[in-house]
Amino acid sequence: MNAPVQLTEQQLQELQPKSGLALDKKRYLWMISPALPVIGIGILAGYQFSPKPLKKVFALGGPLVLHVIIPTIDSIVGKDKNNPTAEDVKLLEQDPYYSRLVKTFIPLQYIANVYACYLTSRKTTSLLDKVLLGISMGAINGIAINTAHELSHKSARIDHILSHLALVPSGYNHFRIEHPYGHHKRAATPEDPASSQMGETFYEFLPRTVIGSFKSAIEIERNRLKRKGLGFWTKENELLQGWAMTGTFHSTMVGLFGKGILPYLVTQSAYSIGLFEIINYIEHYGLLRQKDENGKYERTMPEHSWNNNNIVTNLFLYQLQRHSDHHAYPTRPFQALRHFDEAPDLPSGYASMLLPAMIPAWWFKIMDKRVFEHYKGDLNKANIYPKRRASLFKKFGVIDKLLNK
Repeated sequence: MNAPVQLTEQQLQELQPKSGLALDKKRYLWMISPALPVIGIGILAGYQFSPKPLKKVFALGGPLVLHVIIPTIDSIVGKDKNNPTAEDVKLLEQDPYYSRLVKTFIPLQYIANVYACYLTSRKTTSLLDKVLLGISMGAINGIAINTAHELSHKSARIDHILSHLALVPSGYNHFRIEHPYGHHKRAATPEDPASSQMGETFYEFLPRTVIGSFKSAIEIERNRLKRKGLGFWTKENELLQGWAMTGTFHSTMVGLFGKGILPYLVTQSAYSIGLFEIINYIEHYGLLRQKDENGKYERTMPEHSWNNNNIVTNLFLYQLQRHSDHHAYPTRPFQALRHFDEAPDLPSGYASMLLPAMIPAWWFKIMDKRVFEHYKGDLNKANIYPKRRASLFKKFGVIDKLLNK
């Protein structure tokens, strides 16, 4: 059997006019995502060199970009109607240009992080400013987890190492293990710690997903090593490798810049993890894979993930909002992901949904009705938070089959 032919970037570009297809109209717009750390460096430089009255504005530059500027531009630019054909997908998957873009994010991310450590080590930087700068860098390191996500699904060992490197500032290295081997098997089920349930607030979801995902990663890696005849405490343990990388980076930063940067380091890590888990909270809220007659869950389908086609957020997040196709084809690179009309659609992009997700009453008002309509009024098919099951069924006037058995 012949190995698949890998085309060079030049060959792919030559094929585009011959095929008569515009493979990717956003080809060069994808540079926006790896440019995000550059924006972070600009924010840090603005803080360092701006007049004192403006320093707080620059210190909060990350949240302003994430929660105000991106959603505003997203709403103006609108949705992406482009969907690659089957032929496009094959060509896009072979194009090395996109992989290079993803990897470019990481060195720029580290430059921004070291610069931030330097700024927060200065005696003139107040404790409040250290925290605010931590929030700004946390926004970048949170999006870096999405870079790690893209790399975590590749098969090459170097991609797994780079995935860990992107996770080092946040310290969330167990994600490299749990996401591809845990979440993708259990997505949209009550057993998945990374799938939120209808009626569950983000603040209830956060400890459940952080603790549950951590435990899941340990179990997955322990079982992998056991199959190789190894114990948990071995140099081949990928979790230990990732944690060692994180410990080395953070201890090096403290060694270089002093203990005064600790408030910054803790803040950026906490904010980046929280930001990433809000995205997790959004992606599968209330959606449930049904069981067959043998009690096994159906395969993951487009209707088991919330999707959105807003262009700007997708450019920043490597089309993570085309989440259904990602779950159907986990190893498919971001540039080839497709939109499905049957997938449930969010009212706006992830960036615009972050603030509602933080305010439970606002979130429930937006999303609970959508879950109800998605299941055509049968909430027995939804993934319901047990504590709110009775109140939700009462609210929507639905008969709870569990109570009537």
